[in-house]
Amino acid sequence: MKAARLTSPRRFELLDVEKPTPKEGEVLVRTERLSICGSDLRHFDKVLREEEYPLELGRPCHECIGIVEESRTPELREGQRVILLPTTRGGLAEYLVEKPGRIIPVPEGGDPSVWLMCQPMGTVLHACQRTGSFLGKRVAILGQGAIGLNFTILVAMQGASQVIVTDLLDYRLDLAKKLGATHTINAARERVPEAVAEITGGAMADIVIEAAGEEATLNQSFYVVRRYGHVTLFGIQWEEKLTLDFGKMFDQQIMVLNVSSSRSNDPTGAIAQCVGLVAEGRLDLSQLVTHRMAFSDVQRAYETYSRKLDGSIKVVMSAGQ
Repeated sequence: MKAARLTSPRRFELLDVEKPTPKEGEVLVRTERLSICGSDLRHFDKVLREEEYPLELGRPCHECIGIVEESRTPELREGQRVILLPTTRGGLAEYLVEKPGRIIPVPEGGDPSVWLMCQPMGTVLHACQRTGSFLGKRVAILGQGAIGLNFTILVAMQGASQVIVTDLLDYRLDLAKKLGATHTINAARERVPEAVAEITGGAMADIVIEAAGEEATLNQSFYVVRRYGHVTLFGIQWEEKLTLDFGKMFDQQIMVLNVSSSRSNDPTGAIAQCVGLVAEGRLDLSQLVTHRMAFSDVQRAYETYSRKLDGSIKVVMSAGQ
């Protein structure tokens, strides 16, 4: 089977490797679509230590959907379409083996690329559930990549009175407006705290969601939230050592919730909920899929996503091509 791995900074190689065999209690999935997450860029863009290359086969990738080809568990049947969260290896492979606890069944029919969007949206739904009610609240979302846009969709659906979003790129802000944002701020041209103050009449945001994973936006969260407000940190920070404005954070006396990096967080239930919402026609994720490529174009796919080329939001690769 075909598989890919990162061999040096920003460089993939395609390999022919042995097809895996499921053990008792596992299933073999033939992957249909694979997509790129912002967290994957921590390995693709960053120059790692020389001894870390090449990365484990299939890395970095964890957003996968496919068809069960062989099942050795009564919980899943052969021919069933599933989203899977890979643990046995990275997702950049034509076949993956996984246990049922990391698999979410998907209805037959429909576009597998759009079904796959339930995976990142599920992690966002999980974070929203832990954050609490947005009903009637002023909410600021810092960053409008795929994750930030997912937050925009859900926060708007849940009845926030204001959905204020920021980003450096106008095309992302334009899409955010279509997906439910009430106000957009281009952080490259505007001072975000002052803009939020103007929009909210000086009240500032009740809830701030940091979805960019940058030190600057993390600290900015403390300046756009009201005193005694709430900050949810979702964006995974690239740097291990950060300079935080503790003075402002403590002065605001805010509640800070980190929902991005805890390994105890199991998003499978929330992903299944997203699948149900899409199946019922209550949630449309189709606008997030902007680019479709073959698996053999893995290098171009990651470059497009990393460099934000051609208005990219989510880049999806078709396995077997």
